[in-house]
Amino acid sequence: MARPLGPVRLKRTSPGTIAVGIVLVIVILYLLVSPSAPDFSAARKATAALHPLSPPTSPFRKSSSVGGKSGPPPVTRYNLNNVTITNDPVGNRENVLVLTPMARFYQEYWDNLLKLSYPHELITLGFILPKTKEGNAATIELQKQIAKIQKHGFEKERFKSIIILRQDFDPPIPSQDESERHKMANQKARRAAMAKARNSLLFTTLGPDTSWVLWLDADIVETPPTLIQDLASHSKPLTVPNCFQRFYNAEKKAMDERPYDFNNWQDSPTAQELASKMGKDDILLEGYADMATYRALMAYMYEAGADIHTEVPLDGVGGTALLVKAEVHRDGAMFPAFPFYHLIETEGFAKMAKRLGWQATGLPNYKVYHYNE
Repeated sequence: MARPLGPVRLKRTSPGTIAVGIVLVIVILYLLVSPSAPDFSAARKATAALHPLSPPTSPFRKSSSVGGKSGPPPVTRYNLNNVTITNDPVGNRENVLVLTPMARFYQEYWDNLLKLSYPHELITLGFILPKTKEGNAATIELQKQIAKIQKHGFEKERFKSIIILRQDFDPPIPSQDESERHKMANQKARRAAMAKARNSLLFTTLGPDTSWVLWLDADIVETPPTLIQDLASHSKPLTVPNCFQRFYNAEKKAMDERPYDFNNWQDSPTAQELASKMGKDDILLEGYADMATYRALMAYMYEAGADIHTEVPLDGVGGTALLVKAEVHRDGAMFPAFPFYHLIETEGFAKMAKRLGWQATGLPNYKVYHYNE
């Protein structure tokens, strides 16, 4: 037998609870009707490649195809006159191609790359690695880091697209240790191979909408987050900062720093005279006592406390960090793997660019830092 219910006493809702509820309703309505944050996914879809054979700098998404077959590649017209290259690349939404030849993977390099404040949806990354034991290990680690950011990272942290290439030629020296890399006897063969790798990477990845190309070595582990904006603000065809290296100074018993990249230089009469007496296959090298060129090295032009945007004209450049207007490469300037006016690789590139009418500019007081082995 059912028991009769007694009087039901309703619990009064406190004013505080009502206020919280009203606030939550207002917040929900605001989120529904207010303009949304930048839709990175929509922007990426709008610029996505339509076919696997489309330019690699466009993000490619597989589409559902009938019968497992994709359609023919589209015939697309690109008007390069619409590609802007200005001193305000962020404001003008200019695409940047960051290219890195990589023999070893350094976590500090990758962490620094992720800290770049340039919009990542405008950055394409390109890598080329040798088919060696070290190169294989570097490729595996690189792919792990890419998966973390591209698949699981926040949308604004993901890059526009990423391309990984493997070299189709053997490295000229077996070891990538710093002491072995910098032996004078190894320079011509090593830098010729580097030039081939750079050219392969450049010719494969340069897209029709690329405005800037940033060459960044895999052992550059510290740069300002605004590196791209800072270098582009000078609006020069080739812009190179000063590369230093941090180290422990045993004499001072403290951390110190020293110049590292000696390939950024202004030519000298002595170097020109040396070149005039060389055989056609000989090259000039910088930073070796056995070949004193007496060039003015940007590495020694640094002035503490001076304006970081001070400019100096250069005749030779290094590739540790180098921002190039894409039109310079489109004009035919590449990295000679052969003696070009007795220069090779990046220094030869600066010479070739100058022959095409493009002047290199150095920033002696703007520093980036190389890994210390």
